[in-house]
Amino acid sequence: MINVASALPVQVGGTMYNTGRHVSLRLDKEHLVNISGGPMTYSHRLEEIRLHFGSEDGQGSEHLLNGQAFTGEVQLIHYNHELYTNYTEAAKSPNGLVIVSIFMKIAETSNSFLNRMLNRDTITRITYKNDAYLLTGLNIEEIYPDTNSFITYEGSMTIPPCFETVTWILMNKPVYLTRMQMHSLRLLSQNQPSQIFLSMSDNVRPVQELNNRCIRTNINFSMQGKDCPNNRAQKLQYRVNEWLLK
Repeated sequence: MINVASALPVQVGGTMYNTGRHVSLRLDKEHLVNISGGPMTYSHRLEEIRLHFGSEDGQGSEHLLNGQAFTGEVQLIHYNHELYTNYTEAAKSPNGLVIVSIFMKIAETSNSFLNRMLNRDTITRITYKNDAYLLTGLNIEEIYPDTNSFITYEGSMTIPPCFETVTWILMNKPVYLTRMQMHSLRLLSQNQPSQIFLSMSDNVRPVQELNNRCIRTNINFSMQGKDCPNNRAQKLQYRVNEWLLK
């Protein structure tokens, strides 16, 4: 089980940015949120929440399940605060980062945490690159799906310089957003207002081979039909992202 803990109730604030490539929610330092348990030896502190998404519903996640991509992927990026003083130091160091990854799917109603980020009044504030908007009163526990099952492996960051310092934890159930919220994400621009519009969609890196990495899981395969988020009664297989440092 992954434990989410805070020095105060898990109500946090942060600034949501259009980086030109991602929607990024960077937490303030007033309310610190740590996670532990599961495959983690150390406690890790939440630094940032990042969204990846596609221009079409059948693409947008950085991981594949049985060869199938999802509409998007939420990534909660944590650094090892027991060994390192900050994210920058941890990102280039052994056992430095833990990224909890949650698939996104389209539904009639949305996850309450995503609804705060993606409702019209909020998402339209970060239409262009470098736009930023302050959010408060967020409950981190609401972003997690109702499952204790996960798959984990040791890998690399998904953006340059792609240091091989990440323990990935892929939750075995998705979270949901509405079709309108997905449309709003696709209307975000990579560029500033004076430049040509280019959608931020498909902000994922190419999926490549596993390269003999060890995949571990606590999923009970005897209950696969109940737990598997795409309800496919097949052996669970993952291909994961792997970029070489350049």
